[in-house]
Amino acid sequence: MASRVVGTVRAVAKKRLIPTKAPLVLTPAAVNQVKRLLRENCDMIGLKIGVKTRGCNGLTYTMEYAKEKGKFDEEVIQDGVRILIDSKAQLTLLGTEMDYQTDKLSSEFIFNNPNIKGTCGCGESFNV
Repeated sequence: MASRVVGTVRAVAKKRLIPTKAPLVLTPAAVNQVKRLLRENCDMIGLKIGVKTRGCNGLTYTMEYAKEKGKFDEEVIQDGVRILIDSKAQLTLLGTEMDYQTDKLSSEFIFNNPNIKGTCGCGESFNV
């Protein structure tokens, strides 16, 4: 199993997006951060996003380094970075924007997902 990406992943449902053909769209900040992470881990081909049951609202995103594309993984290539989406996460991510934000206390990937029906108070778990 590939090692995990260090960082926080939150589901945020503040912004309604128009679905695009791509299952996931990265902001320039997210592209730059993924490039930085992959430069530090040259043997990896990209990042893999999945979902797992966790938290008070049902699901949470997972991210890990990927050495290879799985048989049923969806592949998103944007601005020179590769994101693989686990088959279980594909429907929950359709039309989602992946951003990377930094402030004085934290830096994290943010998923602006129009499919989310509810989130927990901390924003780390969601339901669709």
